[in-house]
Amino acid sequence: MATTVNTTRTPATRDLNRPNQHPERDDNADPITGEPGAHPVGTGLGTVVGGAAAGVGAGALGGPIGAAVGAVVGGVIGGFAGKEIAEEIDPTVEEHYWRHEYVNRDYYDDNVAYGTVEPAYQFGWEARCRHVGRSWDDAEADVRREWDASKHSKSMSWDRAHGPIHDAWDRVECIVAKSP
Repeated sequence: MATTVNTTRTPATRDLNRPNQHPERDDNADPITGEPGAHPVGTGLGTVVGGAAAGVGAGALGGPIGAAVGAVVGGVIGGFAGKEIAEEIDPTVEEHYWRHEYVNRDYYDDNVAYGTVEPAYQFGWEARCRHVGRSWDDAEADVRREWDASKHSKSMSWDRAHGPIHDAWDRVECIVAKSP
């Protein structure tokens, strides 16, 4: 069976000025309180990134104790920043978008189901959150190392995953760039 490859590449963007553009968007309810806006992944990522950055800064000024205090304070601040970013990136909306957009991408292969590339899309939008403040060109080598170390690399090589990861990164770029 011949492989069909679509060579038309469409931009991976959304109009952020249109309200209710995604009626399928869910509230991401907190599993304990039921409150909308639970984003443990974003909060965790922000905590790690913020804590590390603050710890390094405080460590330079206050030695090991300053580093420890800085890590805690930075972790709290970073947790809030990560949550803010994650609030804007709705995994349900992203999955829905890519499920329908995959067939329009230049790397589309009619022998490869969306479910096979879905982890790469998710990895891309999550990687964008992990690398706030960095361009794709600056972060790509790190993103590749992260992919190669992930469980997903066992079923999809970097060469195959690169397109979906980069596309998902680009799609959420405008959200991450405007976040604190």
